This record gives sequence, C-alpha cells and structure tokens, in this order.
Amino acid sequence: MQKTNVMRILDQKKIAYQPHCYENTGAVSGMEVAEVLGQDVSQVFKTLVTVGGAKKYYVFVIPVHKELDLKKAASAVREKRIEMIKEKELLPLTGYVHGGCSPIGMKKFFKTVVDETAARQDTIMFSAGKIGYQVEVSPEDLKKVIDFSFADITKKL
Repeated sequence: MQKTNVMRILDQKKIAYQPHCYENTGAVSGMEVAEVLGQDVSQVFKTLVTVGGAKKYYVFVIPVHKELDLKKAASAVREKRIEMIKEKELLPLTGYVHGGCSPIGMKKFFKTVVDETAARQDTIMFSAGKIGYQVEVSPEDLKKVIDFSFADITKKL
C-alpha cells in the first residue's frame, strides 16, 4: 500500500490510524466504499466542499449514507446560504479529485464541520486523499490534526 499525503501528515503528528485500501475503479460512491470494505455506513464519512457568501469556502464531513442539509450547514458556519462547489473547482481549490477528497491536507485550510454523529463513534473512516485509500481515526485524534466543530448538518431521512 502506498502512503498518501494524508497518511504522511498523520504520521508526522504521531496520530494512530488504520489504513484501508480498495481497488481503484474510479470515483465510487461512499456507500460502495463502505460495502467493499465491509464497514458500517454510519462509520464511513465523505468530505464535501461548499462556497458561501463572499467566496468563502467550507468543508463538511458527513456519513456516506446521508445528504448534507444546506440550510443546517449554512447555519453551522453562520452564512445565509451555501452551495456545493462545481466538481471542476475541487482539484484547483483543494488539491484533491472527486472521490478522493479528504478533510486533512487540503491546499488551504477551510472552516470544517463534522456531522455530530461522528462524536458517538469510536473511529470514523474517510478518504486518505486518493481514490482507493481510506484512513480510520478516532474523532479525538482528528481534532489533533484539523480544527473542526460538530453540528447537526444532515437531512433527516
């Protein structure tokens, strides 16, 4: 298994993590990733990048089986409204491609909010910055790497 930049950052910060790898068949849904890795969907998270007023960018990390509630998300970052960025903007803005976006190691740090359900998990899994690679860390350890807050940011199913 290759080390990704996310894994190198975790190593530098001496954060324990469990790497997970799956066959890279291009961008796949988070649900498919959870299934392939045999993980509970409530433990596997996806990283979404949005833009609000005055071109301020925000990162939201939510369970793969849920949808971001844009109103709740805007409220969590004190914006009137936010919207998802266009896929073509993701790589130049973050350094990551669609399907491989991680809250750790973006080109620039953006205000980050993690869905409150993560606080109830021993560990959460998210992209290691490359399609086919995931890392599993505790929410407490993630706090040692990036600054984020917890909030209710998903739609009720």
